Amino acid sequence: MTIRVVGIVTKLDSPRVLGIGRELAGWLSGRGIEAKLDVIEPGMDMLVILGGDGTLLHVADRASRLDIPVIGINLGNLGFLTEVAESEMYQALEEVLSGRGCVEQRMMLKVRLFGENDRRDKGVLYCLNDVAILKGNVEKVIRLSSWADAEYITTYKADGLIISTPTGSTAYNLSAGGPIVHAGLDAILVTPICPFMLESRPVLLSPQTRITAQLADSANDVKVMVDGRFSWDMREKDCLIVESADKPLKLFSSPHKGYFAILRNKLNWGGRDRGFPLPETAAAMLEDREK
Repeated sequence: MTIRVVGIVTKLDSPRVLGIGRELAGWLSGRGIEAKLDVIEPGMDMLVILGGDGTLLHVADRASRLDIPVIGINLGNLGFLTEVAESEMYQALEEVLSGRGCVEQRMMLKVRLFGENDRRDKGVLYCLNDVAILKGNVEKVIRLSSWADAEYITTYKADGLIISTPTGSTAYNLSAGGPIVHAGLDAILVTPICPFMLESRPVLLSPQTRITAQLADSANDVKVMVDGRFSWDMREKDCLIVESADKPLKLFSSPHKGYFAILRNKLNWGGRDRGFPLPETAAAMLEDREK
């Protein structure tokens, strides 16, 4: 792909990150590429996100709908999505500009909330990680009925419910005891938060499934959070409907870090060991399969 116009999105209220953004804009300009700071508009060939995962999540909606590929430079803490370290930024960008960058298609979710007996939604939001229904009252669990398309799943008695993408499986879903799902898959995860009954387990569903959730009885201070941001108050008989978005997020991945290498590093698996080579027999079989 030819890169002519690049948007540089910086972490809010960070003079240091803004300074890095300005330096990067100069670097791109020296290569004949127009760079725009903190602007996302149609026709851009790439977005460079300077910050942490939160900064990337904040722009994932617009980037996906405008079909603009994104590369995340981790200037924050954990960095599952912004996997390129600050020290690797220019090397990674050189590889992207030379056409060696790998673009992954990351599934997005479309989220709508409908009032009782009202087919008009209260707005449409899109998320890369997850949508969560959360109770605000610390003393009482809530009851949430759920459906997969027209089929009733169960009524969860829990502190809330998380509906996530595979990308979001390493976020709130993981903290709530849900499974890690490889980001290359398309699937929808439904995970109860601190369920009252231990047999209430996470469910992995087809990406074609439409999830509906509804409060089974009256509850106070129930919030809907989309990618960690408050979106709506949810009341009894409101219907939250979640399904796959039409467009994925195009995310540049590091050619030097595999998916499991990132997990080992971020989650401290095996003391962050560097991994082991594939046994020769298995490597030969893999090579034969790829011929």
